[in-house]
Amino acid sequence: MTRASRLVVCVLGLVATAAIAAAAEQGAAPSAKPTIVLVHGAFEDGSAWQRVIVGLQREHYNVVAAQLPLTSLADDVQATRRVVEAQTGPVVLVGHSWGGAVITDAAAGNPRVKALVYVAAFAPDAHEVVTAYGEKYPSRLNAALRPDSAGFLTVDPAQFQELFASDVPAAEAQVAAATQKPMSAKAFGDAVDRAAWKSIPAYYVLTLDDQAIHPDLQRFYAERMHANTTPIKSSHAVIVSHAAEVSHVIVEAARTGSMQGEQR
Repeated sequence: MTRASRLVVCVLGLVATAAIAAAAEQGAAPSAKPTIVLVHGAFEDGSAWQRVIVGLQREHYNVVAAQLPLTSLADDVQATRRVVEAQTGPVVLVGHSWGGAVITDAAAGNPRVKALVYVAAFAPDAHEVVTAYGEKYPSRLNAALRPDSAGFLTVDPAQFQELFASDVPAAEAQVAAATQKPMSAKAFGDAVDRAAWKSIPAYYVLTLDDQAIHPDLQRFYAERMHANTTPIKSSHAVIVSHAAEVSHVIVEAARTGSMQGEQR
């Protein structure tokens, strides 16, 4: 081998070594994107998140929608914990409506949960009944709830759009009314064991035209949590009517909330 050939081989070897080292360093770096776990509310299932899921997937997030039994708070918390435990790496938990109470308890004590996002959601304190402030902040939706013979509730289909999804196209609202998942009436009297928002960064999407959870109650929750709050002029079905805005808040929580969580 000539001197020139040996020089070329040496240079190529140095380049290859540098490339391998760079690749190893890149591979060792932790992923900046947590998994987003979405927790639905009463009278719906995980498919209610479909528009939000599409938006998050466009941002290259791994997204999983939990499916709750809606039989009790404890059952729903356990179902959510199983979903979180099945993921690898950090998680951002997002709860809509009743799902807010669920993530409040499900995330408590779990260091992998880096941020909480409440979307027009209940956010009870420890040992506080989910509907503790129902009399102070009444909901128009309550009068439209219909129990079945087993004590499970659905919303009167004739009033569903007006009280739950006033800014959703009529055809979609009618489908949502026809495909409701019944919710145990007793579950609304359950209390959370621990309040994860006391130790995990919290974000709140506040729906200003909400007839299901009073906007002033949402504001109370957000202020009590010192949450990063985003008000949206929307009905309770904000995850359908304003999916892009909701996705944006979740992405913000995944970016900044995760960094704050690492510093805890």
